[in-house]
Amino acid sequence: MGIVLATSGFAQTTLKEAFKNDFLIGAALNEAEFTGQNSNVAALIKAQFDTISPENVLKWESVHPQPNKYGFAAADQYVEFGQKNGMFIIGHNLIWHQQTPKWVFQDDKGNPVGRDTLLTRMQDHISTVVGRYKGKIGGWDVVNEALNEDGTLRDSPWKKIIGEDYLLKAYQFAHEADPQAELYYNDYSLENAPKREGAIALIKKLQAQGVQVAAVGLQGHYTMDWPTPAQLDETIAAFSPLGVKVMITELDLNMLPAATQSQAAEVSMNFALRAELNPYTNGLPAAVQQQLAQRYADLFAVLVKHHDVVSRVTFWGVTDGDSWLNNWPVKGRTAYPLLFGRNGQPKPAFNAVIQTSKVLQTPQKPR
Repeated sequence: MGIVLATSGFAQTTLKEAFKNDFLIGAALNEAEFTGQNSNVAALIKAQFDTISPENVLKWESVHPQPNKYGFAAADQYVEFGQKNGMFIIGHNLIWHQQTPKWVFQDDKGNPVGRDTLLTRMQDHISTVVGRYKGKIGGWDVVNEALNEDGTLRDSPWKKIIGEDYLLKAYQFAHEADPQAELYYNDYSLENAPKREGAIALIKKLQAQGVQVAAVGLQGHYTMDWPTPAQLDETIAAFSPLGVKVMITELDLNMLPAATQSQAAEVSMNFALRAELNPYTNGLPAAVQQQLAQRYADLFAVLVKHHDVVSRVTFWGVTDGDSWLNNWPVKGRTAYPLLFGRNGQPKPAFNAVIQTSKVLQTPQKPR
């Protein structure tokens, strides 16, 4: 039986207060938000969330665009925002096949570099970035999206040039740079059994090599029918025996018509805008708002059930207007994937999520 969803009026509590005995609750921030340019959303973030992630400012292309040239101005402001507001600060991300400049993998003639050169560049980058925020950033997505959909290792430039042990090296370098920081593995579609089994095998291998992986991040780029609550439940339960926490790291619900059958969150995908793919340009009908609210309630019921394993839930964005889903995988759409509308006001989904905390919380875990 579904939770009864309020149609008017919203809970007077905040997300971070509602879930304080379950897990941290956060959002990914863009520059306008953490610099205060978007002051209304900045105030919303301060009120609602107790952990933050950066959308882009700590990715390699942003913070280390050229050899021997780092740019920390924006990243420093992001970290300062989190510190000022007493938030648990996430670093996203260190090693990824996307948003990494070509120079990282090439020599001055454009040819692939050798293993030793790339390892040196990796270590320099990780030690510099992680070292700068030692004691400030509490947890790092060390490796992002290393797996194919079938659970095998993605044949990225990191793997091609260094070999499979590039993962081990990344975690070793990160631990050396800040021994106190939590180290995570982050990926999408881990709710699908083949990829999940690959992630489990990967974590076990890293653990056998002495790496302390603190948590696995399920990105949580979900749709209205995938994953099912049962799939999410099974996925969290599957990682629990490894002794790692589970985090939902990039949560949003794409309710627009699918442009592709793929469940991948591959950022390079791009499809042409067609009217039938963009049905809600004038707002979300009330009935559809309720469907979104119920879907969020069903998913959060699973997360609260596993509050002993789930340690953080982070939304990928704050308001609908800021969401990447307005432009991915189809540019120019009007998306509604988050708990706050374009005007910064809570949607029915906000109240539905709050209610899962009040209705379903059982004995509360100590913090």
